[in-house]
Amino acid sequence: MRIVVADCSVDYAGRLSAHLPRAKRVLMLKNDGSILVHSDGGSYKPLNWMSPPCSHAQLELDETQTSAGIVEAWQVTHKKTADKLVVSLFEIFHDSAHDLGVDPGLIKDGVEAHLQELLADQIELAGDGHTLVRREYMTPIGPVDILAKDADGGSVAIEIKRRGGIDGVEQLTRYLELMNRDPKLAPVTGIFAAQEIKPQARTLAEDRGIRCLLLDYDAMRGMEDKNTLF
Repeated sequence: MRIVVADCSVDYAGRLSAHLPRAKRVLMLKNDGSILVHSDGGSYKPLNWMSPPCSHAQLELDETQTSAGIVEAWQVTHKKTADKLVVSLFEIFHDSAHDLGVDPGLIKDGVEAHLQELLADQIELAGDGHTLVRREYMTPIGPVDILAKDADGGSVAIEIKRRGGIDGVEQLTRYLELMNRDPKLAPVTGIFAAQEIKPQARTLAEDRGIRCLLLDYDAMRGMEDKNTLF
């Protein structure tokens, strides 16, 4: 990855046109060819960017550009749409390159992963007669934490969080929608399990027929049954 801090302007041309006037910005050029333009604000979202697949080229400056004070110009072109992003640099304050290597991807929170392991070992906490089918059951949009069977042999999908919010309920809802299309699994019910479940998330879950399971991490590690199923 190359990181450049520069006084620059940015012009985007393609399906839409956009112009960022001259200002100090951080430019991130990644090995996949993409570029992100950041300001000192706006949190994680860049002011402008070009996603891969794209190519990067340094432009030859003309007399108009040099007389305007431009010392360097880049053009990033999208390989499929031919959209172009041109960065005109007036002054470069920092320019460094770093080999970040292969990213291992997002690793699940340690407590969350341990909760999954503990609940798989103590699957009866999900209800009398429940049995474990497998952990990390893969769906077309990602793995649901636990797939189990209830006492009647019905499929149960369990999503586990440390703190259960609406996003987690929505995630489990998407899993259930896909899993219920599989005749080998359907009907599939859901359990939203967490150490803490926000009131709004509980309301949404109950409205969608999803049960909520409060997990006591310390009790589960001590094999004490202090968990409550609603």
